[in-house]
Amino acid sequence: MTHSCQPEPTAPHGRLPRWLKRRIHAGEANRFTAGLVHDLGLATVCDHARCPNRMECYAQKTATFMILGDTCTRNCAFCSVAHGQPSPVDPDEPSRVAEATRRLGLRHVVVTCVTRDDLPDGGAEHFCQTIGALRETCPGITVEILPSDLGGNVEALERLIAAAPDVYNHNVETIPRLFPTVRGPKLNYRWTLDMFRRIKRANPTIRTKTGMMLGLGETHDEVLDTLADLHAAGCDLLTLGQYLQPSPAQMEVVRYVPPEEFDELGELARAIGFAQVASAPFVRSSFHAGEMLDARPT
Repeated sequence: MTHSCQPEPTAPHGRLPRWLKRRIHAGEANRFTAGLVHDLGLATVCDHARCPNRMECYAQKTATFMILGDTCTRNCAFCSVAHGQPSPVDPDEPSRVAEATRRLGLRHVVVTCVTRDDLPDGGAEHFCQTIGALRETCPGITVEILPSDLGGNVEALERLIAAAPDVYNHNVETIPRLFPTVRGPKLNYRWTLDMFRRIKRANPTIRTKTGMMLGLGETHDEVLDTLADLHAAGCDLLTLGQYLQPSPAQMEVVRYVPPEEFDELGELARAIGFAQVASAPFVRSSFHAGEMLDARPT
């Protein structure tokens, strides 16, 4: 699964630091968004990844759509999305995503996916059809996509670049040393960097974006080295948030990073050269994504 969210906070024996306790948002708009997603037969990463921001986003009539089904062909150690043999691709899904976007009145939409290693192009063509449907149904909308690594398929990446999303997001998630443990043997850190280089060479107007989870055992210097790599590869926008264990079946949190440390890392990332940075415990790559795109470089 390629994540734009991380799950609701859980911890051994229920011990959470005070900064990870928050008020739950509810209300009519929350129910409207959840009902709309259900009625149109869509999936959101908000639900399947148990995002702690789900009710806040739903209450604001926004959601991150998850296409290509709800079953991932990979089983990353941090992810709560179901894995196994996925269903065939639904050809009507792009139009339903566009219709949901229209009814919600979104000006910026984020579309992510489960990883589909069973498809030769990793689902790139389905993303392109979704981008097309969104732009036809919702003129003037900005589109942010968060695809998988496409199995290292360069042609599939080029097809997505040609579709010219406004933002191409691919989450590195963690530092190189932890890649095999967190992301699994099929993902390659160098390919992630190469993706950003290829996107920027082919179309410099596409904003590139990535996100990292902290609290998995990384060191301060390792985070900064990774950020330097990402910026050098052409990544424009960055999100940093706290990893939260979805259930006992996923890897445990090694450390809860305090808010002041997120603040410091955010400042250092800006000094490295990222155009926009969001860094705080509950930050996720699609949270307030439109505001991050609209903001002027810092």
